[in-house]
Amino acid sequence: MPASAAPPTHEPAGDPAVRGELPAVLLMAGSCLPILGAVLIAPVLPRMQDHFAHVAGSEALVPLVLTVPALSLAVLAPFAGVLVDRLGRKRLLVVATVLYALFGTVPLWLGSLYGVVLSRVLVGVAEAAIMTCCTTLIGDYYSGRTRDRYLALQTMCASASATLFFVLGGALGSIGWRAPFWLYVVGLLLAPAMARVLPTPTPHPTAEPASPVRHPFPLRRMAGICALTVFGAMVFYTVPVEMSYLMDDLGVRSTGVVGAVTALASAATVAGSVLFTRLTDRPRRRMPVLFLLCAVGFVLMGATDHVALLVAGAVVNCVGTGLLLPSLLTLALSRLDFADRGRGTGLWTAAFFLGEFICPLALLAAKGMLGTLSSAVVLLGLLALLVSAALLSVNRRSPKTLPGQAAYAGGLIASDSPGD
Repeated sequence: MPASAAPPTHEPAGDPAVRGELPAVLLMAGSCLPILGAVLIAPVLPRMQDHFAHVAGSEALVPLVLTVPALSLAVLAPFAGVLVDRLGRKRLLVVATVLYALFGTVPLWLGSLYGVVLSRVLVGVAEAAIMTCCTTLIGDYYSGRTRDRYLALQTMCASASATLFFVLGGALGSIGWRAPFWLYVVGLLLAPAMARVLPTPTPHPTAEPASPVRHPFPLRRMAGICALTVFGAMVFYTVPVEMSYLMDDLGVRSTGVVGAVTALASAATVAGSVLFTRLTDRPRRRMPVLFLLCAVGFVLMGATDHVALLVAGAVVNCVGTGLLLPSLLTLALSRLDFADRGRGTGLWTAAFFLGEFICPLALLAAKGMLGTLSSAVVLLGLLALLVSAALLSVNRRSPKTLPGQAAYAGGLIASDSPGD
C-alpha cells in the first residue's frame, strides 16, 4: 500500500487519553456553538427585514445574515485545520470561542445592515476554528469505541440544540430582533472553562515511534470522503430546511403542528445517533445501507399526498441521517495521524458545511426544473439510491483490488484497520 493511502497503524483502541466527563461536556458545548449561529436568528428574520426595509438590496442581504456563517465556515475550515496542526488545538479553540462571542454580539450595537452581514462573516470564521478544534480534540482525547460514542453524542447534541436554539430565538425575538444576539455571550463563559479544564493533547503514549520519513498528507483519500460528506450533508439538512414547505404544500398551516413534526424529526435523528453507538460493524461497510435508508425516506416524503406518510418518511430519513453523520466522521478520523488530524478534520468540516449551504440552493434549482418541491425531494432520494449502489459496488470489489486502488475508488479504503 502506498504511504499516502495507508491508514494509520498506531491508532489506539483502548482507554481515552483524558479522564472525567467535563472535557467531553465542554467539547460538546463548543460543538453546539455553530448550530446556535445557524438557527438562532431564523425566527426574527421577518422583523429584521422590516427594520432594514429602507436599505437597498435588503431582500437578499437579510437572508444572508442567517446563511453566510455556514458559507464562511465551509470556505475557511480547511485553513483552520492547518492552524490547528501548527498552533495547537486548545489554544486556537479558546481564542476562537472568545472571538465568537465578540463578533456574535456586534449586531446589538450596529445600525448598518452591511455591518451586520460583515459581522456574520467573522462569526463564520470563528465557527470554522471552533468546530474544527472540537472535533479534532475528540479524536485526540478518545479512541476506539469511546471516540465513536462521543462523535455520535456530538450529532445528538447538534440536533437537540438546534430545536432548543430555535425556541430560544423565537422567545427572545418577541423582545426585538436584536435580542437573540445576546446569547452569543455564552462564548465568554465557555472560553475560561476550556482554558482551565481541557488538557493539551499529545500523541497517545501507546503510539508507535514517529517515522523519520514524514508521510505526505493523505489528500486523495480525504478527497473521496469529503465528496461523500458534501452529499451526506445535503441529505442531512433536507428535512430540517424543507419540512415546513412540504407540509405547507399539503395544506398544513398550523405552526404548532409544523413545530411538533420538526421536533419529532429531530428526535429521530437523535435516535439514529444513539443506535450508532450500538453498532459494531465498520463504518465503510454500513454506508450503502444508510444511504438506502435515507433514500427510502425521501421517496416516501416526496411521492405522497398524505401528511402521515410525509411524517413517516421524514422519521425514516432522520434515523438514517442520525446514523450517517457520525459514520462519515468516524470514517474520516480513522484515516488520520495525530499530526494530520487538524487538517483532515478541517477538510471534513468544510465539506459538511458546504453541503449545508448547497442544500436549499440545489433543491430550489431542482424545484424550478421539476415544478414541485416534492419532486425535487424524490430526485434527491433517487440520487441517494445511486450513491448507495455505487458504495455497495466499491465494497464488493475492494477486497479484490489493491488497497491503493480501493482508496482511489470513492476515497473509501479497503483496509482492515480497527477504525474502518
